[in-house]
Amino acid sequence: MLETEPNPSFLALHPTLDILYAVHGDLDLVTSYSIERETGLIGKVDSQATRGRNPVHLALDPTHRWLVIANYRTDSVVTLPVSSTGDLGPVSHVEALAGEFGPRREEQNYGRPHHVPFSPSGRWLIVPEKGFDQIVSLRLNAENGSLLEAARCRCREASGPRHIAFHPTRALAYVLNELDSTVTTYEFDDDNGSLRPVDIVSSLPRDYTGNSRASEIAVSKRGDCIYASNRGHDSIAVFQLGNDGKPASPKWLPCNGATPRFFAFDPEEEYFYVANEDSDTIVEFRPGETGELLPTGQVISTGSPTAIVFRKSLDV
Repeated sequence: MLETEPNPSFLALHPTLDILYAVHGDLDLVTSYSIERETGLIGKVDSQATRGRNPVHLALDPTHRWLVIANYRTDSVVTLPVSSTGDLGPVSHVEALAGEFGPRREEQNYGRPHHVPFSPSGRWLIVPEKGFDQIVSLRLNAENGSLLEAARCRCREASGPRHIAFHPTRALAYVLNELDSTVTTYEFDDDNGSLRPVDIVSSLPRDYTGNSRASEIAVSKRGDCIYASNRGHDSIAVFQLGNDGKPASPKWLPCNGATPRFFAFDPEEEYFYVANEDSDTIVEFRPGETGELLPTGQVISTGSPTAIVFRKSLDV
């Protein structure tokens, strides 16, 4: 097992090089690691400061020249240059985000940008901000790494938008709201990066009265289901999508662990893996014909799993 920097909390793979990037929760650090093709072993290459506290998500831009990071505790999105060999340079641009705090001040006392994925076209960087109850669309200048705000969408008060997923064929996006455990459907305009809300549904059963926080969301490659995880209810909500792309009331499947902070399909979507942070397990499921998840019995024990990435293939 590799000795890493403390608390590697989210991961990203370089799409063409054997390089893994990790941000480190509660620090101000991003680290690059090399991946050995024959064995899969990784080794530390370098670290850079993120110029902000608690980086929580990272993404490579479509040109593979910039790494974008969300600093959760300092209300900023930053860019770092990526060399042709995958090495990281120091932060090139800091985009300070602004907005109005939500009413839940113990959770909304910062802007708390939580996710920085690119839209399917690669034109826009979409940033859900849990503390400001808003989603900001940014445009990356691939020549110098600067960021420019293009659009902003206000969300339901105290919803706490956390992660976003895009429909594979429709101009729709789905945002998982952490604080009120809902999924909002948006029409997404790729011409200007704007989002328009059209629907909202709960990720929890109506009779569930306990505490729970939503955490991860994904859309199936076929575009027929949405998956969302509930920490507290400890479930995966499976939403069938209608002909209009809006989710129906979900079915709930136990995650077979505690606190499902993250989940991921394998590249072919033959398996579905749930990272149960507080039971220290990754649980394997097989998706059924209608999107249901069937446990395979495979359980991997590992300390506080919070992110999973897959390399599609390695040419050995």
